[in-house]
Amino acid sequence: MYKDRRVAVVVPAYNEEVLIRPTLETIPDYIDVVYAVDDGSKDDTFNVIEEIASHDPRIKIIRHEENRGVGAAIVCGYKRCVEDDVDIAVVMAGDHQMDPQYIPRLLDPIVSGEVDYTKGNRLIGKDYREGMSRWRFLGNTILTFLTKLSSGYWKIMDPQNGYTAISRKVLETIELDDVYTYYGYCNDILVKLNVYGFRVRDVSIPARYGNEKSKIRYGSYILKVSGMLLRNFFWRLKFKYLILSFNPLVFFYLFGMILTPIGFILGVWSIYLWVYFGASLFIRATLSTLIFIIGLQFLFFAMLYDMQSQQ
Repeated sequence: MYKDRRVAVVVPAYNEEVLIRPTLETIPDYIDVVYAVDDGSKDDTFNVIEEIASHDPRIKIIRHEENRGVGAAIVCGYKRCVEDDVDIAVVMAGDHQMDPQYIPRLLDPIVSGEVDYTKGNRLIGKDYREGMSRWRFLGNTILTFLTKLSSGYWKIMDPQNGYTAISRKVLETIELDDVYTYYGYCNDILVKLNVYGFRVRDVSIPARYGNEKSKIRYGSYILKVSGMLLRNFFWRLKFKYLILSFNPLVFFYLFGMILTPIGFILGVWSIYLWVYFGASLFIRATLSTLIFIIGLQFLFFAMLYDMQSQQ
């Protein structure tokens, strides 16, 4: 027990025969149960987990015959947490990147009732992201902004960070079967948390990179997650601000997304006519600029109202 709370750690693992051992063997004693999820590994990961579990009764093994994705593996662990009346579930990757000494930082805000979900943040300073490649940092920065827009949590950083803790109340509320099964699952969960009004907090935790090899192909990863975030953005606006309640920011977003590209396209067309046909530029340019600026104002006001709704 951790401060009278039953705490579980969910450890998704795919082809981690080398790093799964130090991950499981360093989980602190105050953790009540560990759900080690072998997500269809093709190496010796499952046997290593079995051997460690024979010495640690806290470890419960979940095995997928085929690889389903890290999001699906974590959801399986979450469902077991609900079945076993776990109060707080922590997620630690099976590649030993997440230092267990920082688990209390994730647990304490939930135990005190301040928030419902905590997540690591490696972007707070240069020292915290030491070892992170420039390409990885750039991709993380892009997805951070897109996740802010999609989720409505404008103050969060490093949404790709999978070192998280979540309360049982959240697990019993959100639809776990709808969670994204790919590496963007943590971004997807943030959108769902916002729709249901749960409180989220970043926790500063430094990155720890060692011998692990990332399985993420960042080009396709960014494209896939960006598409998912765009769909989630429209779902959040519809479900939260039209179905569950009503907020005019939906119309500000709508007008902004229509007028801004129209103004830009008209501006480009005006320049094209002026350059190649000598057409008058002043009226067309003025009109297109006005439409573009009005569209931007609608978008900025929508973002402002979105931010204020989270206060």
